[in-house]
Amino acid sequence: MRKKEDKYDFKAFGLAIKEARKKQGLTREQVGAMIEIDPRYLTNIENKGQHPSLQVLYDLVSLLNVSVDEFFLPASGQVKNSNRRRLEKQLDTFNDKEMVIMESVADGIIKSKEVEEN
Repeated sequence: MRKKEDKYDFKAFGLAIKEARKKQGLTREQVGAMIEIDPRYLTNIENKGQHPSLQVLYDLVSLLNVSVDEFFLPASGQVKNSNRRRLEKQLDTFNDKEMVIMESVADGIIKSKEVEEN
């Protein structure tokens, strides 16, 4: 028999859902309508760490582009957090010229980190 303390704590997941929803400028009512859940259910997921059903979990991460890897596979070296996924989604919309600019920005950040380390 599983003990209560062995249950997964969904509070961090709920906070990530809330943050992603707000970044996209969506209200709980809008998200609720989009995935057909009561906004109060979403409030409980976001603020109290209520365990969502598997379908609601899937709908939320798909709609809001939140990575579950960071919550369920924290030890993995290949974890892509929600910020990284959102950035990749933005990068997918860039043309070649814009990608050259982004690559230059990334190179600049890497070089500045190397200077700081030395």
